[in-house]
Amino acid sequence: MSPRTDLVMALLGIWFGVGLMIDAWAHTNLAGLETFFTPWHAVFYSGFAVVSGWIIWQVWRNMRAGRQGLAAVPTGYLAGLVAIPAFAAFGFADMMWHTILGIETTINILFSPSHLGLIVTMMLIITTPLRSAWNAPGLGARPSLGRLLPALIGLAFATTLVSLFLSYGDALQYRPERIVQAFSMLEDSGAERVAVAMVVTNVIMLSPVLFLVRRWMLPFGSVTVMYAIMVLMPGAQTAFRNVPILLSFVAAGLVSDLLIRRLRPSGERRAAYWAFAGLSAFATWSLYIGVASATGGGLPAVPELWTGAPIIAGLIGLALGALFLPNAVTAAPVPPSAVSVEAVPPGAADAERA
Repeated sequence: MSPRTDLVMALLGIWFGVGLMIDAWAHTNLAGLETFFTPWHAVFYSGFAVVSGWIIWQVWRNMRAGRQGLAAVPTGYLAGLVAIPAFAAFGFADMMWHTILGIETTINILFSPSHLGLIVTMMLIITTPLRSAWNAPGLGARPSLGRLLPALIGLAFATTLVSLFLSYGDALQYRPERIVQAFSMLEDSGAERVAVAMVVTNVIMLSPVLFLVRRWMLPFGSVTVMYAIMVLMPGAQTAFRNVPILLSFVAAGLVSDLLIRRLRPSGERRAAYWAFAGLSAFATWSLYIGVASATGGGLPAVPELWTGAPIIAGLIGLALGALFLPNAVTAAPVPPSAVSVEAVPPGAADAERA
């Protein structure tokens, strides 16, 4: 598909994703939800309708142009197309579930089978621009930010879905004061909960970045854009009462972009890739604790916790780097048929033999 088509798909996906964020806000902050038919569900399912309509329209256009069967489905759009009826089926199941068993308002909402079905199929739909860009023949290894933007938006919103359903381990939902308080006490289990949440969130946020860095040399601003989108879900769930912590992650995205520019990590440069993975995680969580301390009442009282936590994060980032890229990827050799005979200057073969 053309970049414009993918961009429209990504922008409609924002409608879809924001609808889910509004629904997450309602379930977290409003008490007494007793019906499936709510304004936020209307935004969510209307987003599904427009995204689905756009995918189906692309297939229909190709069919009118003479393509038949799978040939009518644009590259990268097949999984999204298949997920449309599956999402609708899970949506109907969710309506019946709520009608019979009621509306979930606590942690049980994250384990509902109908919700899990919705989230998996939604991920397939919303990451369509990523799969399209992944297979685009003319994209190259160094795409511009504008060209890669639909893929970044799709993957970032998919990451928010993961963070939503693991929100019981989301470090971005803590206020600065709570982080400082937790890391100032050893007897209370609060320090353990924050530390575990930092590990979970570190993996969730860094993994999609490493996934893209192995495929492309990301243009400057890519990680900042992704992190700015990723913090929207925990922001919605907490009614944006923890803005300093959310902004620390946006700043961490900017630092990661600077690291990419300096280190130039890629699938062919394993050492640089590993270094980026570790340093990006270390910088992210150093900023997290630094901003929490600056806005939450000062440095935590237990120095081992606030000094060691970023180091642990960096080591986990390094481990993720080794997991994503255990061996350097070698560049594909140019096939002999690709070499033009006419391009060889006269006498070059004799010089080569000599």
